[in-house]
Amino acid sequence: MSSNLETVLKAAGNPVHMLRNAQIGAYVYPVVATEFTNWRDEQRAWRDTCVLFDQSHHMVDIYIDGPDALKLVSHLTINTFTNFPINRAKQFIPCTPYGHVVGDGILFHMAENSMVFVGRAPSANWIQFNAETGGYNVKIFKDDRSPSRPMGKPVVRKNYRYQIQGPNAKHVIEKLNGGPIADIKFFHMDTINIGKRKVRALRHGMAGAPGLEVWGPYEEGEEIRAAIVEAGRDFGMYQVGNRAYATNTLESGWIPSPLPAVYTGEKLKAYREWLPASSYEATGSLGGSFVSENIEDYYTTPYELGYGPFVKFDHDFIGREALEKIAGNKHRRKVTFAWNADDVTKVFRSMFEPGAEHYKYIDLPLSNYASASYDKIVHSGKTVGFSMFAGYSYNERSMLSLGMVDDDVKVGTEVSLVWGEEGGGTKKTTVERHKQLDIRAVVSPVPYSKVVRETYAGGWRSGS
Repeated sequence: MSSNLETVLKAAGNPVHMLRNAQIGAYVYPVVATEFTNWRDEQRAWRDTCVLFDQSHHMVDIYIDGPDALKLVSHLTINTFTNFPINRAKQFIPCTPYGHVVGDGILFHMAENSMVFVGRAPSANWIQFNAETGGYNVKIFKDDRSPSRPMGKPVVRKNYRYQIQGPNAKHVIEKLNGGPIADIKFFHMDTINIGKRKVRALRHGMAGAPGLEVWGPYEEGEEIRAAIVEAGRDFGMYQVGNRAYATNTLESGWIPSPLPAVYTGEKLKAYREWLPASSYEATGSLGGSFVSENIEDYYTTPYELGYGPFVKFDHDFIGREALEKIAGNKHRRKVTFAWNADDVTKVFRSMFEPGAEHYKYIDLPLSNYASASYDKIVHSGKTVGFSMFAGYSYNERSMLSLGMVDDDVKVGTEVSLVWGEEGGGTKKTTVERHKQLDIRAVVSPVPYSKVVRETYAGGWRSGS
């Protein structure tokens, strides 16, 4: 019998036990330097001046070409495709037949019958499976993310991918272009000049402030990077290393890594048999203080992750029937948790008390220690939600996390975030022996940053 996710799950007995004790280690943002200056200044720059994000390595790119390209992607996502012409992009949110989220990413409409998906492995795997087994007239090329630990071996991708972000991004882009650029609308594409090259560009804004994402052949990547860095010198540009990179979402409000909801259900058995034993789904890890023997308690819906406004029942898509049944219900909603400073410093103080049992270490600036994090949020003795992505914002001078709470938990409510794992911790390689601590946290808006809330394109990360 070939080894696949289904056989791995049968051997493990319970997917929760398997994932909570996975030996994969920390999720790595590969290849890019850890820091170019220091992560505090790199965080500060996307708020105050501008930054260069290097996204060339940590995401999977799926190239979809053929007459059925639009038909395929439309069938796989909750989003409407009534207005998706060439040179447009959109967030791509696929669900299982049971209405639970597989993952998400960005879909680019590059040319007639040609799309590119850029995102994490779960969504890319789902696209590839359906393209190969669904009878679609498409060709798929998968350019996998770079190795987490290249160990000195050469790394080559099909494309480089950079983002220029921040208040001064416009000035850097105009200098690169040799003059003002066309007014590219949010999530629309055009071309700009960089040096002697014409480069495809998407209007985007990961850190909240408007900017452009640019890409092209990987072999031109260093030439383009050098031109961007040179143009940014007069505008306070910082290159952002992999240590600070993922923390921008704490301020702007996107939950990157919910558990892909594929471990149960007869309708997904063929998919589990297709996924190899080496896949993200089979090797990923699950961490945090929330513990349930039922893996489905970790599944999420689009409504809970803030994607409710994107659900459009104007087309046939996988999961439509399940989502129609719950569309009118009350749902948990996405929020930011602002952690109590005294409780956070109590965690660090415990590291300097010899002989005493200490609390789970909080890594800075990104504090996740599993592929998917689920820390219990408690109010009045009841679990009312999860904290799912945590870290430190130098701009806000606060530990923040993104997650969800029950519909009746209001912004401004103080809750307890249970930090650390029960029983001294699981067997994950990222978990040292520790004791748990209830950290006070205030339920806060998402996006947390006032700048992002007031200037960002409506609905993109707020879910409004």
